[in-house]
Amino acid sequence: MSTIPTVLPLNSGHEIPVVGLGTYKSSSGEVGEAVKYAIQIGYRHIDCAWMYANEAEIGHVLKEILDEGSIKREDLFIVTKLWNNFHARELVVEKLKESLSLLNLTYIDLYLIHWPMGFKENADPLPNDPSAYTDIDYVETWKGMEECVDQGLAKSIGLSNFNEEQITRYLVLENCRIRPAVNQIEVNPNLNQKDLIGFCKEREIVVTGYCPLGRAAQSQVTPGYPVSTLLDQKVVEMGKKYGKTAAQVVLRYLISLGIAVIPKSVNENRIQENIQIFDFDLDPEDISYLDSRNTGQRIATLVAYKDHKYYPFR
Repeated sequence: MSTIPTVLPLNSGHEIPVVGLGTYKSSSGEVGEAVKYAIQIGYRHIDCAWMYANEAEIGHVLKEILDEGSIKREDLFIVTKLWNNFHARELVVEKLKESLSLLNLTYIDLYLIHWPMGFKENADPLPNDPSAYTDIDYVETWKGMEECVDQGLAKSIGLSNFNEEQITRYLVLENCRIRPAVNQIEVNPNLNQKDLIGFCKEREIVVTGYCPLGRAAQSQVTPGYPVSTLLDQKVVEMGKKYGKTAAQVVLRYLISLGIAVIPKSVNENRIQENIQIFDFDLDPEDISYLDSRNTGQRIATLVAYKDHKYYPFR
């Protein structure tokens, strides 16, 4: 049996399940069924966001499950995120209340600032004109996040796609009363983020890794796209050695870094496989090989906003 824990403690006093279900790009008519199935087979961590435009369908399923009474609300760990158009301090609580209404919940377990860059409230959510940018300081946004905790709307708060310098600005400022509990960032063998994970760990911030499987389907059809480790024949052979899939090998490698992961799927077999990663350990040579795959290539760059004052990947 693996020695990897199934939950990680947060500096807020709560715990985050190590494996969650991602819902980005899970389409209408599929996402609800995926969430329902995941919870039925043991998932307790569901990752959502206002920007994914599917919170209402997820909320319908959450209400159905909680009304049945077989799962208690306190057994679930639901995450959602504040989008870039709503960084003004006075909008933060309002947008969380909107997400809670859609999700049919009275509180969220973890609320994240989705990106450090701010856009004007009435701009397109993915604007193509720099005139839509704002230079609202994300430290001001953080004060709104703290108010979400004060009002009992969020158990824990954190960041997503923030770099070391941006995280440091939070932790050194005296007026930050509540420390970020989580930084959700892209983590996969092509981008193992060991330095940032270590930096966060030293500051008692848990890392959640998104895109852990590297979007294998997209990497097969998109020129110049980082090639997913799932397509590496050596990793496929590793899986056969352990009686596992390449995806299970990769997820097992990632959680050994001390992080949580949120693989997205609407396929029942894959949803089940993705949580069956706690019953084996990787041999040292296999870990070394997966370490060697760290090319530093990102999938989620949002490079269209590289000129924004708070763009995190320079």
